[in-house]
Amino acid sequence: MSTIIVRPAEQTDIAALTEIYNHYVVHTPITFDLDPFTVEERQPWFDSHRTDPRHRLFAAVVEGDVVGYASTSRFRPKAAYDTTVEASVYCRPAAVGRGVGRALYETLFGAIAGEDIHRIVAGVTMPNAASVTLHERFGFQRIGTFSSNGRKFGRYWDVAWFERPLTRTV
Repeated sequence: MSTIIVRPAEQTDIAALTEIYNHYVVHTPITFDLDPFTVEERQPWFDSHRTDPRHRLFAAVVEGDVVGYASTSRFRPKAAYDTTVEASVYCRPAAVGRGVGRALYETLFGAIAGEDIHRIVAGVTMPNAASVTLHERFGFQRIGTFSSNGRKFGRYWDVAWFERPLTRTV
């Protein structure tokens, strides 16, 4: 794979970001959304990453094409949760296992390093060895599993939850 450039997502990326996400909506249990989004429906999600510096959205670009994205988003709507963010990463299928997720998380976590964030959490629909490996590589620890809490494709799926402090010692 050519050089991976990670930069803040731009409005012109939203169609590609939506296409990447919709792949996982339609073909996998990785997200519990059941119906694909239009670009217009995805706009509020995109905009939510422009108003709070704790909530960032980065795109990975290879040879001019957006091949993945990572974000930190609000974990829960109650104010006491504001210092916890939920991290997500999605890559085009052809980019999985090629360092895109690693590059995205390195940039994302570096960008929020100075923000008022105490914990980063991530939910991973199981099984998903690639996502588990990525999160563990970044110091996330598995803290538990919600069993059978999402139904998609006619079956129930478990979600493992991971967490790490914003700053960590290596």
